Amino acid sequence: MAVNVSLLLLFCLIAIANTEAASKKNPPLGRSNFPKGFVFGAGSAAYQFEGGAFIDGKGDSVWDTFTHQHPEGKVSGGVNPLGVKYYNNLINEILAKGMVPYVTIFHWDLPQALEDEYGGFRSDKIVDDFRNYAEFLFKIFGDRVKHWFTLNEPYTYSYFGYGTGTMAPGRCSNYIGNCTAGDSSTEPYIVTHHLILAHGAAAYQRGEIGVTLVTAWFVPTTMTTTSERAARRALDFMFGWFLHPMTYGDYPKTIRAFAGNRLPKFTPEQSAMLQKSYDFLGVNYYTAFFASNAMFSNSVNVSMTTDNHANLTSVKDDGVAIGQATVLSWLYVYPKGIRALMLYLKDNYENPPIYITENGIAEAANDKLPVQEALKDKDRIEYLYGHLLYLSKAINEGVNVKGYFMWSFMDDFEWDAGFTVRFGMYYIDYKNGLRRYPKYSAYWYKKFLQT
Repeated sequence: MAVNVSLLLLFCLIAIANTEAASKKNPPLGRSNFPKGFVFGAGSAAYQFEGGAFIDGKGDSVWDTFTHQHPEGKVSGGVNPLGVKYYNNLINEILAKGMVPYVTIFHWDLPQALEDEYGGFRSDKIVDDFRNYAEFLFKIFGDRVKHWFTLNEPYTYSYFGYGTGTMAPGRCSNYIGNCTAGDSSTEPYIVTHHLILAHGAAAYQRGEIGVTLVTAWFVPTTMTTTSERAARRALDFMFGWFLHPMTYGDYPKTIRAFAGNRLPKFTPEQSAMLQKSYDFLGVNYYTAFFASNAMFSNSVNVSMTTDNHANLTSVKDDGVAIGQATVLSWLYVYPKGIRALMLYLKDNYENPPIYITENGIAEAANDKLPVQEALKDKDRIEYLYGHLLYLSKAINEGVNVKGYFMWSFMDDFEWDAGFTVRFGMYYIDYKNGLRRYPKYSAYWYKKFLQT
């Protein structure tokens, strides 16, 4: 046992030394560079981390069905006491360790029962069920949980679940992908409409509540008006699609113009309910794309996925990449984008309180690599440093950022990428009892928080 402890101590010292060496070329950066009271943390997600898919009475979600193919599901059908016990224990343990929980109400794992009963978020029936679900969570856990996010990345849920069909529930038009059902021209808009109304219904019931939206930053491919407009349209279709109604009560004019009558309308009452319906905004930022204008097409195969009429790419025709490539084809490192995005929020959305709720980079899951080698995630350290540096610049320019959560706390199930990539700052040894090891980035983050 003494030998094992000594080896572990030696490894820790080596890891710390290596993280210091990796940071020497950069200007000093630490917690002291951020405002007093600024919150730092790391993210996790129920379906991606917890396991226990079929124990203690847990029912299927659309992701259980989706992954295995290619109860009731609502409060009125009864509440699972073992599920309540699990989260009571989890919240209590978090608080006992001196941490503060920031809890998301919906992160894509819609009960399969509701998908079967009325089509899930394709039906406005979901709004009342979501409101009841949120009220139950507030009642049971609200004495200890003070920071709630109604939705996480609703764009991803709508776009990939109903536009491309590459994520649960796997619906799309047959000219878009290999889906058995769906309509890529209308369903993403309908689902988004009901997601937004569900957010509003839940937020209306509670004082302090937020929502988490994902977006990339979009850089004009050329310094031309057409490319600049394409970049703005891309941002509207990814970010403004949700944030605009939640701030101003209606969709951006660009989406209304390009989607036409396929875009649902809010009633005056709904619009009033949605305006400024968040007390703080969660933003998931990972990467950026070049954007250029896409020519209009008269094709009958209409899809929400092309309604922005923008060509998005990470590498221009001349071979210039927007940043350093990673193991994920969509994720190129562009830390300047987080500052640009924050300033855009300040200038266009009334400078709300903002939490960066996800920000991170993946490495390939190489089971042949020795564990001690897999822990040397220097690229993650550089990624975190760069984004935190540009985030601090944005704060110094007046952006109202309140906190930062890196993604992710430990390696996890990454949705359509499964277990092929690792985002965590803790390594999970899936072959040996799920044993956990801190990567170099964990030591770097610890030192950053102590500086």
